[in-house]
Amino acid sequence: MSSLLAIALLLSVSPSASSQAAKPCEELKAEITKKIAANSVKTYSLEIVAKDKQVDGAVVGFCDGSTKKIVYHRVSTLPQTPPMAASKP
Repeated sequence: MSSLLAIALLLSVSPSASSQAAKPCEELKAEITKKIAANSVKTYSLEIVAKDKQVDGAVVGFCDGSTKKIVYHRVSTLPQTPPMAASKP
């Protein structure tokens, strides 16, 4: 949750929303990725979707003339269990 709050704070001090909206989505996504990495967040994904599409996650930016949005998804990693060893007869 603190990482999501940090991302929201970073985006609130970013250039105005109108200048972000005019950017190509891949360019804005790269900028957001750098900001997230600077906060040492490792497990997340960013998704570019149509502005009117309903998705779970936090909207962290608008791009392509505000026709699309970038959505942040927190990805939880489960502890991996070692594969079961085959028993020998």
